[in-house]
Amino acid sequence: MSTLDLFPYSPIVERPSFEWPGRSRLAFYVGLNLEHFHVDKPSTALNDATTHLVPDPLNYGWRDYGVRVGFWRVLELLDKYGLRATGLLNSEVADHYPQLIEAGQARDWAWAAHGRTNSVLHTGLDVDTERAELTEIVETIEKATGSRPRGWLGPALAETFATPRLLAELGLTYSLDWTNDEQPYWFTGLPVLSVPYTVELNDLGVFGMKGLSGPDFAIMVRDQLDQLLDEAGSGRVVALALHPFVIGHPFRARYLDRVLADLADRSGIWLTTADEIAEHFAATFPRD
Repeated sequence: MSTLDLFPYSPIVERPSFEWPGRSRLAFYVGLNLEHFHVDKPSTALNDATTHLVPDPLNYGWRDYGVRVGFWRVLELLDKYGLRATGLLNSEVADHYPQLIEAGQARDWAWAAHGRTNSVLHTGLDVDTERAELTEIVETIEKATGSRPRGWLGPALAETFATPRLLAELGLTYSLDWTNDEQPYWFTGLPVLSVPYTVELNDLGVFGMKGLSGPDFAIMVRDQLDQLLDEAGSGRVVALALHPFVIGHPFRARYLDRVLADLADRSGIWLTTADEIAEHFAATFPRD
């Protein structure tokens, strides 16, 4: 397949102007990745030298820090600035770390399905297998949170070509996997939106892949907000993708604090969730 027909090409300069609620020019949400990793599978790693070991205490422990410690530090910062998160939820979290879901429920977070586990990528599935897999994931999250998730983020942003259609079958209304725009857009022929997510303002990429520092992170977020507020364009989305096992360490969390403090001091930004972004865009630009 040399071309992609999931969505049409649409240059942003040819789109109509619009505003978010409160006449805001930017919509901002925190996508907080809440993940369960298997102890006997290689996954996201701090040090590749030990990924072949079973168990791999170095890397498994690094990841496990997030649900044991890092999450609670990030939660405190979100509370400090009154921000609701969009919880990007592996369905296996419901069995292993129900306290994370309880904390989000108490704060009225939005929940998006984030696969079963980040130790297994959502790829290479035939349609019937994927349909069954997605159904179980969605129903597990619905049972754990009391509401059906509206959105989807694949582990490592992995999908199949059938995923958007299967999401529609299950009643989900948006996917975060396609990071190719600053505005939502409709998938071709489906009642499913692509809502902007990010690999650039993603703590795992910033710190783990690029090796940047806390001050670098704070500057990047500030510059992203400054540039988009300065531009003539409208209706943009800024996603801040966070992983508790990365940003939750003390020496990084202090810079998240600075980012959120700067955000709280600004005007013209709608502080919201991915659910509400999708809902508002769909109401403003109904599918043809």
